[in-house]
Amino acid sequence: MPTTLVTGGCGFIGRHVAEDLLANGHEVRIIDSFVEQVHEGAEGEAPEGAEVIRGDVRDSDLVRRALRDVDNVVHLAAEVGVGQSMYEIARYVGGNDLATAVLLEAMAGLPIRKVVVASSMSVYGEGLYETQSGERLNAVRRNNADVRAGNWNPVAPDGGELTAVATDESKPVDLASIYALTKYFQERAVLIWGEAYGVDTVALRLFNVFGAGQALSNPYTGVLANFASRLANGQAPTIFEDGEQRRDFVHVRDVARAFRLALEREEAAGQVINIGSGNAYTIAQVARLLAQAMGVPEIEPEILNRARSGDIRNCFADISRARDLLGFEPQFRLEDSLDEFVQWVRGMTVIDRGAEMRRQLEERGLVS
Repeated sequence: MPTTLVTGGCGFIGRHVAEDLLANGHEVRIIDSFVEQVHEGAEGEAPEGAEVIRGDVRDSDLVRRALRDVDNVVHLAAEVGVGQSMYEIARYVGGNDLATAVLLEAMAGLPIRKVVVASSMSVYGEGLYETQSGERLNAVRRNNADVRAGNWNPVAPDGGELTAVATDESKPVDLASIYALTKYFQERAVLIWGEAYGVDTVALRLFNVFGAGQALSNPYTGVLANFASRLANGQAPTIFEDGEQRRDFVHVRDVARAFRLALEREEAAGQVINIGSGNAYTIAQVARLLAQAMGVPEIEPEILNRARSGDIRNCFADISRARDLLGFEPQFRLEDSLDEFVQWVRGMTVIDRGAEMRRQLEERGLVS
């Protein structure tokens, strides 16, 4: 029976990964620092049957102790939030990059079989686009002056219209936020380390993860949780830009299964793999679907027509590589999974901190 260490294993994604591993024959050990912003002081979130070590991955002595007799490592511990990363830079670099460096140093020379690290779709910046003639463009960026003027969609070099298409792993990275920069460091550091030390490593680029267990009172968590917090308090979800930006939403149980498959499949070694649903949704569409599921369809989203620094327009996943290498197939579609999510939300105490988040960004000039 393999023993797998899950860093951040009491967080939203980490709990589901640990539970999936436990259900499939793994002994699970967890390191988690129980950051207040994510856990709201709750320590009863550990998966039943897992060994939990409370502490920070930057603590090298603690990490070395946690690694004793470990066969595999799933590295999920990270600070998460594009907007917050643009002003709490030292926090994000320390929590993501330094922590990963400490973990890699501690693993050097140990008989680790495989390491799987959580990367992010944010490393792509804008997703892939096609011109009207069908030419694929993989280095599209929006002009800041255009965005400030409310021209939200990127355009071709000749000024022509572009069509967003599914993004595969061949697209070059284009880092548009400090968060994206730190996630790219994590993925590259793990893959470089694995090649040097002869350990199989895999980086999973996660798209927008949703499901029961998200930190509803953390305004920098997933967009679905933010919308749920607003709606649960009778407030309209607030949406930057015009709400027509498109994203891929993947259920946390699908994500958890993907991590286990990455540990099990030899073909995944050394690979970067998208984990998404393969579907694209506009942000306004998601807000309205959730309002309907929560029984408040009359609450329309508030469209801000303002842009947030570090945001991109469109990015949704091509999951062909996940299908080929992992045998991964999403089982939970967003529109079919909202009732379960809403039932969980109704059992929670929800504090809406969305206005606080906007104020923090606006005070720093990060909203235009």
